This record gives sequence, C-alpha cells and structure tokens, in this order.
Amino acid sequence: MELLLSVLNTVSGWVWGVPTLALILLVGIWLTVIIRGVSITRIPFAFVQLIRGRSANGEGTVAPFSALMMSLSATIGTGNIAGVATAIGLGGPGALFWMWCSALFGMATKYAEAVCAVHYREKNAEGKHVGGPMYYIKNGLGKRWLWLAACFAFFGSIAGFGIGNMVQANSVADSLADAFGVNRVITAFVLMILVGAVIWGGVTRIATVAKKLVPLMALSYLVAGVIVLGANFAEIPAAIALVFKSAFSPVAAQGGFAGAAVALAIEKGIARGVFSNEAGLGSAPIAHAAAATDSPVRQGTIAMLGTFIDTLIVCSITGLAIIVSGVWAGTEQGAAMSQAAFNSVLPYGDKIVSVALVLFAFTTIIGWSYYGERCVEYLFGRGAIRVFRYAWVMAIPVGVMLKLEVVWIIADILNGLMALPNLVALLLLSGVVAKLTREFYASNKVEKAADK
Repeated sequence: MELLLSVLNTVSGWVWGVPTLALILLVGIWLTVIIRGVSITRIPFAFVQLIRGRSANGEGTVAPFSALMMSLSATIGTGNIAGVATAIGLGGPGALFWMWCSALFGMATKYAEAVCAVHYREKNAEGKHVGGPMYYIKNGLGKRWLWLAACFAFFGSIAGFGIGNMVQANSVADSLADAFGVNRVITAFVLMILVGAVIWGGVTRIATVAKKLVPLMALSYLVAGVIVLGANFAEIPAAIALVFKSAFSPVAAQGGFAGAAVALAIEKGIARGVFSNEAGLGSAPIAHAAAATDSPVRQGTIAMLGTFIDTLIVCSITGLAIIVSGVWAGTEQGAAMSQAAFNSVLPYGDKIVSVALVLFAFTTIIGWSYYGERCVEYLFGRGAIRVFRYAWVMAIPVGVMLKLEVVWIIADILNGLMALPNLVALLLLSGVVAKLTREFYASNKVEKAADK
C-alpha cells in the first residue's frame, strides 16, 4: 500500500504541478478580462435569471433552474465538507484563501463553459439536447481537434468513477460509521439501491430529484453553519486575518497540525477548490447544455452561480467554522474535522454534518452519473449507456472499501487529466464567448429579460 501511495502521489504531483495550477488560474483570469468582468458585475442579474428560469424559456430538455440544480447536485458534495477540511488540514488556513481565488476567477470559467455548451450543443437520437466540452470542441474547433474531444470524453467517463462516485461513497461510509456506527457494507448496499433507482430514470428523473433535494439540503447546512459561526462571532475577524496571513506565509506546527509551506497551501487550496466547484473540469456544461433557454449567455450567467454558491458560500461556511472552532489544529482529518467543528456548538453537530454529507454525496453520485453517460454516449453511442449504469452502481462498494488516501489521490489525478482538454478548448474558443457576450449585453435582450 505504501508503494502504491508513493506512485500515486508522484503522478498527482505531475498532473497537479505548477503548470496545471497556473493554467487553471490564468484561463480564469483571461476569461474574466475578455468578458469584461460580467461574471462578477452581473451576479444580481444572474440571480434574477435563476428565479425566472424555473420554467422553460426556449429549446431544451430541462428548465434552466433545474439545469443549475443538476449541476450543483454534482458539485455540492464531499468537497464542501471533507474536501475543505482536507485542504485546511494539509495546507493550513491559507488554503481557504486560494479556494476563494480559484472560485472568483472560476466563475468566469464556468460562465464560458455553459455559453459554449449551449451554443454548440446537439440533439441525440432521442431528440434530447446534449452538449459539453466534447461537443464544443467538435463543433467549435473543427475536425482536426476531434482527438481532443475524444480525450475529454475518455477522461470524463473515467474521472466520474473517482470524483463523482468512489470518493463520495467512501466519505459517506466514513461519516455514517463515525456518527452512527453504521456498517460499511450496509452503507454500500443502500447507496447502490438508491442511486440505481434514480439514474435508471435518465436526465428527467435526475433533474427532478436535484431540483427538490439540492436547495433543501444546501439551505439546511448553511443554517447550521451560520449558527456555529454566530456562536464564535468574536473569533471571525481573527480567523479571516489568519486565512490571509497564512496564504502568503508558512504556518508553523501547532497542536496536531504538522505545519505547511505557502506552496502547499496554494496547491491544496486550488486543487480542493476545483474538486469542489469543478470550474474548468468541463463537467457542469454537460448539465447546462440540456437547459431549455433562448440564449447561451443567459444560461452562462445562471451557470456561474454554481461556483459562487458552492465555494464562496458553502465552502466558506465550512472552512470558517473549522478555523474559528480551532479544530483545524487538532488530530481530526477529513469529514471528522468538520464534524468536530459543528459538534463544538450544536448538540449532535457531528450527526448534522454526517446527514448533510450523505445527502451531498448522494446527489453528487447521481449528478456525475449523467456526466459519465454523456461522455460514454459520445464515444460509443447510446447502446453503451446501459453498461455504464451497471458499472456505475457496482463501483459504489469499491469506493466504500478503499482507503481515503487512495481515493482522494486518484480523484485528483483524474480531475487534472479531465481538465486539460477543456481548458485548451476554452482558450481557443474565448473569442467566441466574448463575441456572444458583447452581442447579448449590447442588444435589448437584457431589458427584455427584466420584463419577462
């Protein structure tokens, strides 16, 4: 096992080295500049469109609101609880700052992904709209780039088994075992039944479940988190100061914390930020391509809220709760650290976090199954979807039984391999995104949108 971990850590170091981290940030910065900062200045407009997007407004398979909920079902997962804790536990409080940076510029990346996904989407054999990086590479960049589209679809079909399946199942099993003493075998069996019942209903059933479950679970978790922060209100200014200070200076060892260099804070913060909000991975645009919308830009403004909600709100609540409660310097790791933070204030706080994690992870598993299906469909056709669904369900017990370290490292590697083709495509198509953005905001569509 030690040899395997050593090899995986080496590969992860290559995949998530300085070039990849720099590329993710630079793409986000470039897109923020080229779209003239609308991913930040148009946030209020985005929320208006989200509210009005509860019903269809154009061609597509699901309502714009449902598309975002389906996207959030895949992004709000263990990364918001165990991932944030892991980043802080390894990189120190400064990792939270770098998560914020990845999200701030990641909003532009998520915006561009959705704009391209809707603009270049197709209809499949069943007449349903499908899209994502493989389609905007094929239709936007031409035949000579088909190999890049195939690379994304290949990595995406495999990456889902890590980030969207085994990592989630593993964290659920750990959380339920720690909080309720639930046997891991029972957890695996129940998860297999529930996930199978949803994914065999296709995109419509996944969107329906996400639309109902995601807002409820996110709001409930945020309320609990705000209570924890309220009880430690006097510590919040010092915690925020510590986040900024340790983002640019090494953190000395203290308590159970082994200390961390700035480079480690940057690496863990950005890696866990991307793991959580998935900006740049190319997964979310697969969901947004199904939106019934009349404009790629309109759906792009809704899509960027996914990163805003996931990281700047949910992850921040978790991270600040861990810091103000002081558990970041303790011996707990992963989800147990978040549980300890909530348990320091709330009766049965660990149970609350455990339930939240189970719900987050469950929706992530069903959301990512849709992403994997679209990638498999692109590579092998509709006939391969049935085989994929069986494999997806059977991967759950494998994730439950693997050690956390192995699962997280594999997920990080697959994330990086999946992101690279997408980031290249976004750079090459950035001019199209800028053009569509200018045309939308220069026309009277914004004014018309306010009247709808």
